[in-house]
Amino acid sequence: MVKVTDQPLWYKGEKWMLLTGLLGIVLALACGIGVLLLGTDESPGSGMAKAVSFNVALGIFLLSTAAVSPFSGMGRKSIAFFRWSYIALALFSYFAETVQHVRGVNPRFVTDGSDLDQAIADGFGIVAMLLAVFYLFFAAAFFRKRAYQLQPSIVLSVRYAMFAVMLSFIGGICISLNGGRFIGVEGNLIWFHGLGFHALQLLPMMAWLVVKSAVTARLQRKLIHIGGTAFIGGLLAIGLQTLLERSILEWSLLPLTALAFFVVTMVSGVRAYLEVVRSRKNGRSLVG
Repeated sequence: MVKVTDQPLWYKGEKWMLLTGLLGIVLALACGIGVLLLGTDESPGSGMAKAVSFNVALGIFLLSTAAVSPFSGMGRKSIAFFRWSYIALALFSYFAETVQHVRGVNPRFVTDGSDLDQAIADGFGIVAMLLAVFYLFFAAAFFRKRAYQLQPSIVLSVRYAMFAVMLSFIGGICISLNGGRFIGVEGNLIWFHGLGFHALQLLPMMAWLVVKSAVTARLQRKLIHIGGTAFIGGLLAIGLQTLLERSILEWSLLPLTALAFFVVTMVSGVRAYLEVVRSRKNGRSLVG
């Protein structure tokens, strides 16, 4: 049976980032109620549906970041700098996305807005870039030996997840440079931008399952490599399809390739879960 250290623990020391992530969920719920009461056709408040998706996405991203943060191996001062910088950037993002949409103003691409609206949009652009830059340094920590020694399987999965997250940030930058999510008639960058962030939930969860099972360290790494590589392959296929200005929902080579890759990732996750079930049935003690 694989022995795994009890430390570090998920979310350890990340109370405030955890609460900031939960704030995004609360704001999304509030905006959702606003959509139900006011609808989406009249201004102000016409963009609150977009605020719902943004706030819940950023909230989940912060919750996922807080979960894996203890495995980064970063020093106390470094992780504190990242934590509070990211919380500040997230709070501004919540403010800009929620308040501006409630006012009926696009927080990123202002048309016929006031000087204040344009200043908020410019600030939002800078904040978006800083979110990517700070996260790049955070991601780099997981590729150091110190992090890998804390919990090899978990950190290996986070490495794949961080690569996918960086691709998603690139997608977000492309949306800003393009002046919107659409490329051509059918290309939509939001899929490429959004899906990569979900690797931060899926891949560490799969690794958590395999370390709870009784499989060998070699099989743990194999499942994580397969799942992580397939996820990134699917994401790249979606990105290429989008750059070709074509919909990812059409029945053509690249979307089907992406689907096949994501199925492989899901199968790896199911295999990890089944190993946990088998370990329980065999009466073996679990760790994690």
